[in-house]
Amino acid sequence: MAAESVSFRITRNTEDLAQTTHALSQRVVKLEQRVQELEMQLRQWSAKQIDQQPEQLDSLENVERLLHDCRCLLGIDETTPVAMGGDPSPVEGDQPLAA
Repeated sequence: MAAESVSFRITRNTEDLAQTTHALSQRVVKLEQRVQELEMQLRQWSAKQIDQQPEQLDSLENVERLLHDCRCLLGIDETTPVAMGGDPSPVEGDQPLAA
């Protein structure tokens, strides 16, 4: 009777291993498919970015031209760092420094 018990355990363990192996291989297949989908999406995204790059550069150039025109209209020297705290226009009451 001990031999039958051992044989049953071996059979049961073998079946459990087979089921686990099957489940794992199914997951591997799904993961491989998902990786392929992601790679395809990445390629499409990269191609789209390459196609959009000239449009973005043109847009940035237009913005740069508009900024330049605005600065010219306002009389701001482009070398003055306005964003860094430089004041492009004289404040009322300021007196020029004597050299």
